[in-house]
Amino acid sequence: MKTRLRVKEIAKEKNMSMTRLHIESEVPYSTIRNIFKNPFQGVTTYTLAKLAGALGVETRDLLEDVPDEADEPAE
Repeated sequence: MKTRLRVKEIAKEKNMSMTRLHIESEVPYSTIRNIFKNPFQGVTTYTLAKLAGALGVETRDLLEDVPDEADEPAE
């Protein structure tokens, strides 16, 4: 299993731009841009908490487990 960050999707649902998320969360813009580009990248729990607070969600709402390709059943 891999963990995917749902930051981009939740920000879109809340009509929050990367710039606004940067301002509200105080997370560097470059970090937010990297998360939007690669939702599988690792982040610290501190960053996760800051993003969740700015988006008005629980930290667990930002995480989604997705199966590795090797975990998927063969057809």
